[in-house]
Amino acid sequence: MQATQPAFFKQGPKPLTRLLIFSVLSLGLVVADARFQMLGRVREEVSVVLYPLQWAATAPFEAARNASNFLSRQAELLAENRKLNDAQLVAQAQAMKMHALEAENIRLRQLTERQSSFGSPSQLVEILYNGRDPFTARLIVDRGDASGIEPGQAVIDTVGVIGQIIRVQPLTSEVRLISDRDQMIPVMVERNQLRTVVYGMGRNQPLEVRNMAPNVDIQNGDTLVTSGIDGIYPAGLPVAKVVKVDRSASSAFAHITCAPLAQVDQHRFLLVLNTTRKLPPYPEAPVVPEPKKKRGR
Repeated sequence: MQATQPAFFKQGPKPLTRLLIFSVLSLGLVVADARFQMLGRVREEVSVVLYPLQWAATAPFEAARNASNFLSRQAELLAENRKLNDAQLVAQAQAMKMHALEAENIRLRQLTERQSSFGSPSQLVEILYNGRDPFTARLIVDRGDASGIEPGQAVIDTVGVIGQIIRVQPLTSEVRLISDRDQMIPVMVERNQLRTVVYGMGRNQPLEVRNMAPNVDIQNGDTLVTSGIDGIYPAGLPVAKVVKVDRSASSAFAHITCAPLAQVDQHRFLLVLNTTRKLPPYPEAPVVPEPKKKRGR
């Protein structure tokens, strides 16, 4: 049985004829629009009508592209921010190092100027570490017997007396600080030349002057300097400043507290003085002859 086409599809011209008609019509509209701009208004109206459809069709792709650009830009900004933070930290570390070197250079210059003020030889030493015994006030410095350091030499900073060398090794030396317990330094009051002795009371503790009468002429703010009578410390080196004088009537002696002037916790370099003065020995006591015993009769 042969299939027949429905009557609906048989209406109108043939497909080839319709193709030719629409082709000629299209060419005519193109030529007319190109020469006389006949369809400009129509295109504007059609573009307005089709804009929502175009936006709806392109919106997902635009959103995806914007999200991708945002994420990539965010990653770039984070990486750049991390680099800037690292550079800032490096710059701050370098600035702090430069500041520390500048401060150390100032202290070394001050020590050099102080060194030139002494007629006798002296040399710079660097603090290596504190002594191992926590109950003593000791320091270890980087010069020893090989550099000419000897026991008994005085150690100072730019402000005052630090202590003295008590033990010498070939490459290092041990310094006993003036704050070490029962460490004694003969001093005198700079104001009136009154001689006395200042004692240490332990690490990070003040100094004190002992065995002075309640009416002694010592006042708050007086500066104590070395008297030089011990042959270890040169005369005139600042040692401490009087901060408190307690003249209690119930005590036989005044209680005088002093603050050391040397800043041992704020320096890396110290100055060792080769000014140990060899004093003549004490004169021998005269020999008193024993009285002769009378012979019995």
